[in-house]
Amino acid sequence: MKGNQQVKRKKNRFLRFFSILGPGLTTGAADDDPSGIATYSQTGAQFGYNQLWTALYMLPFMIAVQEACARIGMVAGKGLSAVIKEHYSKTVLYAVVGLVLVANTINIGADIGAMAAAAQLLIPAPFVALTLFFTLLTLVLEVFTSYHSYARILKWLAITLLAYPITLFIVHQPWLTVLKATVIPHFELNFSFLFIITGVLGTTISPYMFFWEASQEVEEQKEKERISRHKPRPGWMQIKKCVLITLSA
Repeated sequence: MKGNQQVKRKKNRFLRFFSILGPGLTTGAADDDPSGIATYSQTGAQFGYNQLWTALYMLPFMIAVQEACARIGMVAGKGLSAVIKEHYSKTVLYAVVGLVLVANTINIGADIGAMAAAAQLLIPAPFVALTLFFTLLTLVLEVFTSYHSYARILKWLAITLLAYPITLFIVHQPWLTVLKATVIPHFELNFSFLFIITGVLGTTISPYMFFWEASQEVEEQKEKERISRHKPRPGWMQIKKCVLITLSA
């Protein structure tokens, strides 16, 4: 009996921990999109481990940016667009929203195309048909699914990211070389190297993530009926955000 109770308590602890994983996890997981995977693959193919250090040194920037956006959403009770509209001119608002709209449209197109291409490996169906299917599926889920249900689905899907560390240990790696390349920055003063680093920075700290993070925090608070215009507890939020972004980065 005691053994069963201990197992149940451990299971309940895991479920409680998993239940609090919210915007930080899904936003970080969303960064592993086709554009990011293509950029990282090109980086590895062209420069090997020489740009691996960017992952380590960009992590603090990711944490800082996402935490700042999360705080804005929690304190203001609004997304970034609404906050910009409230505090800046229409010119700034239209410029920012326009740029995000263009970037999001291109990014969504790449994501849906990659999903269709991946599905073709399993299903002998036309690319256009699969693209339309995933587009309609996404629209239906976003329009007709409640935030609570949709967020829960996304959190469970984020578990698939565990394939990365599993693959890392399955495939043989020169660990000393990997460790050295991760800690010690390597630079090459040529166009290709700097161009790829710019791409890595852009796809890792993507502008759409700022809006996503803030909006998700607002939706999370609405779901819990705890929207407040007072400053949230910074200590707990900081720890939570750092852990979630690190796990999903």
